Amino acid sequence: MAHELAENKIYGNRLTKINDTFMPQVESQLLSNGINMTEYQKQCVISAIQGINTMLTNSNLSINDVDSTNMTETLMTIAALQVNASAIPREVYFQTRNVNRKQFGQSDNWVKVIEMGIEGDGNDAILSKFGRNVKHVHRHWEVREEDHFSYPGYKGLSVTDPEWGPTGKGKVVRVVYPIEMSDGTIEYHIAEREDVVKNLIAHINQNLMNETFGIAKKKKDASYQQKQEIDNKKQEIMNNLKTMSLDDILDSQEYQSYISPAWKSPQSRESMIVRKMRNNIVKKIPKNFENAYVAMQYQSQDDEVVKSVRKDVTEQTAQEVFDFDEEPSEATQETMKHDKETTADTTIIVPEEVKEPVTSHEKDNEPTQTAFFDDLTTNITSDTDGRGF
Repeated sequence: MAHELAENKIYGNRLTKINDTFMPQVESQLLSNGINMTEYQKQCVISAIQGINTMLTNSNLSINDVDSTNMTETLMTIAALQVNASAIPREVYFQTRNVNRKQFGQSDNWVKVIEMGIEGDGNDAILSKFGRNVKHVHRHWEVREEDHFSYPGYKGLSVTDPEWGPTGKGKVVRVVYPIEMSDGTIEYHIAEREDVVKNLIAHINQNLMNETFGIAKKKKDASYQQKQEIDNKKQEIMNNLKTMSLDDILDSQEYQSYISPAWKSPQSRESMIVRKMRNNIVKKIPKNFENAYVAMQYQSQDDEVVKSVRKDVTEQTAQEVFDFDEEPSEATQETMKHDKETTADTTIIVPEEVKEPVTSHEKDNEPTQTAFFDDLTTNITSDTDGRGF
């Protein structure tokens, strides 16, 4: 009992030091971006620190093992978007990832970073806070195959409400969001199951980014002719996918190696599809962030953008090391050694919808990819493929 109390005290002291280290940085940098932190934003940051620390501890890691700049950026995003890791259902989750920050002409430089992902309920919370003229976001409907459903009708500006009779039978074929606007009207936003095929094709395209199909050992080492063959093979696959339905692609053995388990495994497949339908609705509804920094942070977490954008990779890595009075254990050293050969750690904090594990392509396949807005492109170089959602 005394031993447990001592361990809890050490854990509490360490967490306090972490809070005292990062909170002033987050508050100062947000202030420089025109944001005065509210008490709720501070609580979101504290909850995020606790969640990240728990995830790292369960993985035999510590705050000292991750990039400090990335950690600060993650907490700033949490505060800006006001998503709460302690909310139920949870609004955000965290995982670790290895990225290669190799400079041109230098050897590999692998660093560990924190990645955050916004869950369906987190997107709902963002829409409630920042949706343009949005008064209230009602609970979404998950309409199944055998349910009775009639679409809303429009006669001029008059709207006939949709009707839904749940049976609980069959796959979810559409998601409906009833959203109450500030003028008292109700808008119904609908996403169809088959539209998710676009998300899946984008996911496969991401995982094919540095695929060589056995034509060359690595794409960066391929000759011009080999690159042409690789591109032709990739285009052939993409053309075939565009002729297939969502379930046909997920059931196809030919493309299984390019699809992450969270898309195809029985226990998570339907949850992933529902999550995509929800995200496809929420991200299209206009939002007013009233601050360019908050808007940029939201764009960086966009469901389709986050696979290819690694904002922390585009910035100078901080060289400062924070000392939280702990010696690296043998388990930690072994974990760091193992991480040189793998792409991402198993995440302890998982989303309500089962989160996708990193695919086997990622060790050698970090994409050279994009940036935050359509008009702004930043090239980044690394050696692992971006994880698809």
